[in-house]
Amino acid sequence: MELQLLISLGIIHLAALASPGPDFALVVRLATQESRAAAIASSLGIAVAILGHTLLSLTGVSLIIQSSDLLFTMVQLAGASYLAWMGMGAIKAAWRHWQDPVSIETAARGRGVTAYKGFMQGLYTNILNPKALVFFITLFSTLITPQVSFATKNMAALLLFSLSFVWFTFIAVVLSKPKVQLKMKKASPLINLITGVVFIGVALIIISGLVASQ
Repeated sequence: MELQLLISLGIIHLAALASPGPDFALVVRLATQESRAAAIASSLGIAVAILGHTLLSLTGVSLIIQSSDLLFTMVQLAGASYLAWMGMGAIKAAWRHWQDPVSIETAARGRGVTAYKGFMQGLYTNILNPKALVFFITLFSTLITPQVSFATKNMAALLLFSLSFVWFTFIAVVLSKPKVQLKMKKASPLINLITGVVFIGVALIIISGLVASQ
């Protein structure tokens, strides 16, 4: 088993995880405004999506998708649409809170995001992001050569899944502590606004790249 390869893969992936993006913004939003279960479930959803990207890259399916103009365009449109929809929802939540904070807080206590919804949001946010698909294609085409053993490939998939779940769960646990949530309560509209801007910004980058390639 190529230990040096796995270490390099883990370091690169950790650096990518630490970079602010839709996954990070989603977990922060859920951890500070929803239940810990919902936030941790979103972390699991993201990790499962990353495992999916890993397996698709290792089997060559992702490369086939990227090589097909039609398929990759469909993936880009689906991803941009979902991210833009999530972004608009976050911005609307921030706007409604600023307009009527009392009624919004009352409604939020009765509504909430369930663990299932948190999982699905995490799953969709990552799996529908074409930038993630390209990242894993690039990562694996560079580091995982045909000479790499099957056992190492399996360990690579398990490593990336584990690192992703542990990283986002750590963020979810820390930010979902009652004292932290209480301190972050006043910042909820700003967190929603920033989350919305991040999601819509990524969506616009995907669309602009799509338009430029035409």
